[in-house]
This record gives sequence, structure tokens and C-alpha cells, in this order.
Amino acid sequence: MRKKPGIVVLGGGSGISVLLRGLKHLPVDITTIVTVADSGGSSGVLRKEFSCLPPGDFRNVIAALSEVEPLMEEMFQYRFQKDTFLGGHPLGNLIIMAMTELTGNLQEAIDSLRKLFHIKAHIFPASLDNVTLAAKKTDGTVVIGESNIPELRKRIEKVYYTTEAFPVAKTLDIVKKADLIILGMGSLYTSLLPHLLVKGVSEAIFQSKAKKIYICNAMEQPGETEQYSASAHVKAIYQHSQEGLIDTILVDSHSIPKKEMKRYEEAGVSRVRIDVPKLEELGLEVIDRNMIEVDKEGMIRHHPYRLAAVIYSLIEHWERFYD
Repeated sequence: MRKKPGIVVLGGGSGISVLLRGLKHLPVDITTIVTVADSGGSSGVLRKEFSCLPPGDFRNVIAALSEVEPLMEEMFQYRFQKDTFLGGHPLGNLIIMAMTELTGNLQEAIDSLRKLFHIKAHIFPASLDNVTLAAKKTDGTVVIGESNIPELRKRIEKVYYTTEAFPVAKTLDIVKKADLIILGMGSLYTSLLPHLLVKGVSEAIFQSKAKKIYICNAMEQPGETEQYSASAHVKAIYQHSQEGLIDTILVDSHSIPKKEMKRYEEAGVSRVRIDVPKLEELGLEVIDRNMIEVDKEGMIRHHPYRLAAVIYSLIEHWERFYD
């Protein structure tokens, strides 16, 4: 009998959705842990109105992992016009909110929607605590609220929760027993690092015997990682957890079409510099693969299937997953 290797993915925003869209086609057991720090857009409005956890990242994860007709997914992601009384809310956010009220909590709501959307993967919030993310900038300025952090274009010293955040009970055990742990690409300070601020998460990752992978962003992010090299991303991860938390970094040094790069550069956004010697000084295995694409909107993204193929190749000792 075949035993599927267990992959745990930590992240948030659009990055985790891209990753999961490719991973769901692999013969693996996926658990995704989703950040709950979002405070902008529809999620921010709903948080203020209902004192709830933000539904937006969960909506994107459900859509990415769903095994339903494309029209069903399209409907779930449909966003009402901003000039209507629904104020630009995506339908999926409202469904998650309704399901939360029906079931009593977000975890029960997500489990119910997993069945509705025929999702095999497991989905957990990073915490069920209604936390607020804050950042201290290098000039001493403090910014409260996840969506406000990138708005102040000053270098970030650290991020933290204004109150303590506790994990969903079973997630720490899942992390410790995983075969592969992936820290997904996306907003470094507002999507990824908030996971490491949840009590016990960094320790569980460090103690796990799993292979630990960080997927480095292809582009800098305004307000968060301007002039950050790949090693600067890793150092920020270590600053918010502990050194040696990851052992492998995935990067892509392949060329990007000049037209798209020029558009980014005109907006003041550069490509993340891949400083291999410094990454190796940090004890990391550096894997450089062609994983980047330019999507229909001209955005530079990781290609979900190329990325999944690279990750699949990193699962060691496949023979141990067979009896």
C-alpha cells in the first residue's frame, strides 16, 4: 500500500494559492496553514464589522485546491462592483462568513467548504485568535495593521502581534510529523513571517525531521523588501524564528522578458538578487530552476506546475512511502 508523503505549506496571499494550484495534482498529502493577519480590502471591512478572522486568504486557498467545475470556482471568486451595497466583496468571502456563523467557528466552516468543493487537502488557520499585526520600522516608527505596513515606505526592523497568538491544537503535531515543510513565496513580512510569530510554530518546524524549503520571491515588494537580496529574505526569517530553520531555498535566475521587467522597473520594483555565496554561508542548499512566468495580466509569477515539479523532485527516499 502506498503512503503519501506529507507536505505542510505555510503562507498567505496570492503566493500560497499559486503553489497549491500545482501541488494538488501530486500524489501527496497536503496540509496548508493560512495566515490570519490580513486587515485590508474586503477582509478588513468584514473583520471590523463582525470581529472575525479575515476570510480572503482562505477564499483563495479553497479556490486553488477545489476540484469542482470551473464555473463554480469562478462564482466563488466573483467580486461585486464597488459602487453596490455589497461594496466590492467577493462572493466567497461572504460564503465563508455565512458558513462561520452557521457552524460556530472558522475551522468548522473551512472543513464544511472542503467537502463542498471536493478538496482533499487539509486547511487550517494559523491561529483562531483575532490578532493584529504590527511593524517596527528601522527609524523607530510603529505601524499597526497588516495592510498599513507596506504603505509607509521605510525599512522594516521587525513585525509582531499586538497580542499573543496560539496555534490550532493539531497543527503543531502535523508540522512535526511532516516529510516536507514549505515556506511559500509571497509577502515576506505580512504573509509569511506572521506564521513564525504564532506560539510554538518556529519550534515545531525546527524540531521536525522534514526537509524545510523556502521559495524565494522573484521580485522585490514595495514597502517590505526593497533592495532585499535572497539572503536578506532568509535573515529576516531567522530574525523572527531561529537560525537554521530552513535548509533549502528555491530560486530562479532565468531571464525575464525586457518588456515586463521595464514596466516593473518604472514602478520602482527590481528583481530579487540571488546572492548564492551568502546563501551558502548560511548553510543553505540553493536550487535554481526555471519556475517563473509572465501571466495574462503581465505580472511576474511562479508557474504553478513548474514549481510543483521542482518540489516533487525534492521528496527524498520515495521507497519509504511503500510497504
